[in-house]
Amino acid sequence: MSKTNLTRRGLLKTGAGTGAALAMPTIFSGAAWAASHSGFTNAPGDSSVTLGFNVPQTGPYADEGNDELRAYLLAVEHLNGEGDGGMMSTFTSKSLDGTGILGRKVNYVTGDTQTKSDAARASAKSMIEKDGAIMISGGSSSGVAVAVQGLCQEAGVIFMAGLTHSNDTTGKDKKANGFRHFFNAYMSGAALAPVLEKTYGADRRAYHLTADYTWGWTQEESIVASTEAMGWQTVEKVRTPLAATDFSSYIAPVLNSGADVLVLNHYGGNMVNSLTNAVQFGLRDKQVNGKNFEIVVPLYSELMAKGAGKNIEGVFGSTNWSWKLQDPGTLAFVKSFGTKYGFPPSNAAQTCYAQTMLYADAVNRAGSFNPCAVVEALEGDSSSLPGIDSAANHGFVFDGLGNGQTMYRASDHQCFKDVLVMKGKSNPDNEYDALEIVEVTPVKQVWYEPDHPMFAGGDLGACNPGA
Repeated sequence: MSKTNLTRRGLLKTGAGTGAALAMPTIFSGAAWAASHSGFTNAPGDSSVTLGFNVPQTGPYADEGNDELRAYLLAVEHLNGEGDGGMMSTFTSKSLDGTGILGRKVNYVTGDTQTKSDAARASAKSMIEKDGAIMISGGSSSGVAVAVQGLCQEAGVIFMAGLTHSNDTTGKDKKANGFRHFFNAYMSGAALAPVLEKTYGADRRAYHLTADYTWGWTQEESIVASTEAMGWQTVEKVRTPLAATDFSSYIAPVLNSGADVLVLNHYGGNMVNSLTNAVQFGLRDKQVNGKNFEIVVPLYSELMAKGAGKNIEGVFGSTNWSWKLQDPGTLAFVKSFGTKYGFPPSNAAQTCYAQTMLYADAVNRAGSFNPCAVVEALEGDSSSLPGIDSAANHGFVFDGLGNGQTMYRASDHQCFKDVLVMKGKSNPDNEYDALEIVEVTPVKQVWYEPDHPMFAGGDLGACNPGA
């Protein structure tokens, strides 16, 4: 929603700060909405509020889903005043105090997306209609995220996306009721390309294996564009089914293709299996075109690296966060999560924990659970990120949730923050130490304009409060 519309609705003071400094979050008035809206979907009573956590508990992305669920449960504990409070103490917005959300105890329901869009929509629909969930979060598949985000827009509830990396989530399929804290495929390409060129040179021939759904398509497009811009040639692009478990038949043709780099646009269990097959075929021991054959995994997670074991050694990829970062928010979250579960959190877990906190904070700042008031709060007060010269550089800017200063951009509800380039570690100390940080790519390098061709075609539209 534009600054003009915010001002017209009386929810943004004219002349609100637009400088580079981190602004104190605006406190929005829920009364402004009460005057023109008689109700909204699943308005909670005076004692409790229900959130819906919709994650893949089965299917190829189940490892990520189960870690997401751990983070959600931890967030609920912290919101309700249990445990050490986690990131509540480091989050620059200070509206959360352990008394729930707007004084209501936080309850939750869960669902299993099965990493299938139809199952995810059915699960979310049930949580909204039968359980009274006022916010839905979760997912480890962009196909699921796009489907559930559309459902939440129709139903009039907020969708705080979990792990979704497709450009489409905040591109052609963006919705006013949806927000993404995770980074996207374009950002992976922008962060990875300079590191790949520096390490492997500009004269390379790449073969892509790509998961055949919205995430894989936009990941392939982004990596092809960024690597071809630096001089690489794309030899072949092959789509693979999401349900595949054995990729041997897809790996074999790579051997005679003339490619000297294999790009695995796979995630979760798919990546573990395809990388294992590639190593079994001896790709990493070969020389092609006078160069050592290399493998790149554009989107990483600690759980994937753990599953791949030694096969991940020396392989580059990107991620949105790592438990090895040393900022105050990360340290607080890792301590809290590790104390409860006995091991460090994944990047999927951090995203879902942060999304829960951001939703709760937005409700408190808005003084209302009305989805349109929450949207206004998450779109912010036109604060900006430093060093970025763009008319679109305005939204809700915050810190203390990991990755340093972060923005929810008002124009498309995409989160902007630093991106990490990772590499499989040669001598890990334990199974959770499989990745090392190679570079922290500054947000300025992964910034793009809302009308970028990879994100064109969508309309954010207006918020829907539902009933």
